[in-house]
Amino acid sequence: MKPSSACSLKKAMNKLRIASLPLKTNYKLMKITFLKLGITASVWLLSTAVVSAQQLTAQPGIGLNDLSSFKDPGKTWFISSGVTADLNTANSLNTTKGSGVLVNIPTKNNHGSDLLTNAEHGDMLLELDYLLGKGANSGVYLQGIYEIQLEDSWGVKIPLSSNNGGIYERWDDSKPEGQKGYGGYAPRQNAAKAPGLWQHLKVAFQAPRFDASGNKISNARILAVDLNGVILHDNVELFGPTRGANSKEKALGSLRLQGDHGAVAFRNIKIAPLPPEMLNGGQRDGNNADPIYIDAPSNTMIRSFVDVAGNQRVVHAISVGSPQQVHYSYDLDNGMLLQAWRGEFIDATPMWHERGNGSSKARGSITPFTKKPVPAITKLAASQAAWLADTTGTGFRTKGYVMDKEDRPEFKYHIYGALVTDAIKALENGQGLSRVISIDRPVDNAYLLLADAVDIVELSKGFYLVDDQSFYLKFENSKDKPVIREVNGRKELVVLLRDQLNYSILF
Repeated sequence: MKPSSACSLKKAMNKLRIASLPLKTNYKLMKITFLKLGITASVWLLSTAVVSAQQLTAQPGIGLNDLSSFKDPGKTWFISSGVTADLNTANSLNTTKGSGVLVNIPTKNNHGSDLLTNAEHGDMLLELDYLLGKGANSGVYLQGIYEIQLEDSWGVKIPLSSNNGGIYERWDDSKPEGQKGYGGYAPRQNAAKAPGLWQHLKVAFQAPRFDASGNKISNARILAVDLNGVILHDNVELFGPTRGANSKEKALGSLRLQGDHGAVAFRNIKIAPLPPEMLNGGQRDGNNADPIYIDAPSNTMIRSFVDVAGNQRVVHAISVGSPQQVHYSYDLDNGMLLQAWRGEFIDATPMWHERGNGSSKARGSITPFTKKPVPAITKLAASQAAWLADTTGTGFRTKGYVMDKEDRPEFKYHIYGALVTDAIKALENGQGLSRVISIDRPVDNAYLLLADAVDIVELSKGFYLVDDQSFYLKFENSKDKPVIREVNGRKELVVLLRDQLNYSILF
């Protein structure tokens, strides 16, 4: 975190690490950090409330029915209605005809070119979705000269300025080898999603200022970068153009999308005025608590309330962290996997500050798996029958969990007279979770709920893309035949539970 002038975050203070808090079964030590932070970032998080609806509708976004909003688009840029990636093929995207999605697919014969908007901008709030092919590299250049890096950084543990969400380095050919690149800003944590999944970027940008003679009198600033719901940068001063800039610094410039490094797609590109509260160091400090953060340098667990879908509180939840920086929350009352995230582990401030309310929050980019807590397993007369709202009549009894050799929990519960073991583990490559659910005796017509989502698409046999391209489900056994069903305008993925089910969640 870089200290700066009046519009910076307050300096981190009262930093304390405690190794304590024995766990119910595990007795592992958790790493806890207390920090005092400024709230520039919170203004950004509330930006949709700060910016009036009139302002937003006055600048609804860049039209993507055609390429008319851009200067001289090259042949690798085109408009589509949908796009998916192949996780086995580098720089590959599959597209469908239509409009609404801007796509760039460079080829060996045509490496592609950058795309610039006709309109120019100074201060602004930028918001967009983007999707990358496997191994792809792109970027968003504010005013054409300050790059926020877009890259397939899936599973990276310690991100650099060259990784997804980083503010790219500057460059000086006159410096010695190994020192030519300098001045980049790495993201605070890796909030990147897998190739082929939509990622949501929000940027608050303050342009450089110039006097009447054209002399720069203050540097540009990136006031905040939010990637997939996680603040990666807060009040970063830009001392000059980053590498690859197409001009010198100026008051106004085109938004520039990098197109010569890899397959990338964009949608929902919106530009709005910068709220006055964010200009010239404006802050609102509405939180006087020292945040209490729990890290997971080893396999770590914490019991707390967990809120899902905004207002659904799970009161017997446990969150499990891993050194792979892939974490999840589990509902002990229903045997339900609630959510997963990548990056930093837990914010326990709501639970432990003063009297607390018993809840904790994920510190990374959350991937939800359900809109409300329901039993994970239900007996259905048919795959399309209604799912149970609670465990009444199922004989459900939680048996807690046991620890494996690496101190990872395996959850156990009785339901319909059978014992279920639910083992969820972070993949070693940090790209998601593996899950093995076993049942000690057959239960007729017992189905497992795998996902409750806006949409679910089977891309290939046993490989599913879920919830507006939010995560993947991959089934290891061809005998497992999940069923996609529609319930109240949403989609559910359910599967008949035999003796064991083994699948992966990639996000």
